[in-house]
Amino acid sequence: MVTYQVQDVSPDMSFLEMLDLLNEDLTLKNEEPIAFDHDCREGICGMCGVVINGAAHGRSSSPVPTTTCQLHMRSFSDGATIDVEPWRAGAFPVIKDLVVDRTAFDRIIQAGGFISANTGAAPDAHAAPVSKIMADRAFDAATCIGCGACVAACPNGSAMLFTSAKITHLAMLPQGQPERFSRVKSMVAQHDAEGFGGCTNIGECSAVCPKEIPLDVISQLNRDLVASLFKRDGK
Repeated sequence: MVTYQVQDVSPDMSFLEMLDLLNEDLTLKNEEPIAFDHDCREGICGMCGVVINGAAHGRSSSPVPTTTCQLHMRSFSDGATIDVEPWRAGAFPVIKDLVVDRTAFDRIIQAGGFISANTGAAPDAHAAPVSKIMADRAFDAATCIGCGACVAACPNGSAMLFTSAKITHLAMLPQGQPERFSRVKSMVAQHDAEGFGGCTNIGECSAVCPKEIPLDVISQLNRDLVASLFKRDGK
């Protein structure tokens, strides 16, 4: 751990803007700036993510979890010491400073394969009826941005909330049905192969999720996984 002093921090700065300010100061001193992940800075892309004072993405003054880029410095006391660490998970090896390799998430998604949807002209809106309950549940699960906070917060380093969100949002829609059961087996197998821990339903993952993915998507994954044991070739 290295201690830095940051001056002239505005309460309205985001946490990443504070790191920018620190890096500008380090550059002027001919010191190497701190490496950290970022992209859209609008809480959408899922690129940013660090453990702040022991909490994934940090603790905002708002009761709703947030991403690191949407965490503002007014959430901290003036003159406070802030501990910043990279995501703490064996499956996320540290590349440099606060940057970790999260390509394990990409491989889990790739293991899910494709969906059997026709290409070409857009179908009529009513061509594949979907109940509102199923549609809402699919949309809720699809909001996952893959930031990795769930893994960093889980005592077991499990990525089950991420994996189950990706599985659930397709399992609720007609387009995801043909490969539904082969998909869940492949993605769970890849999850385990990447070195993520097992889920023991502690719930820290859902508590820090900036998109508030509900914990019960893991129940959906478990139901589909059990059902897949009685299916052949995913059918």
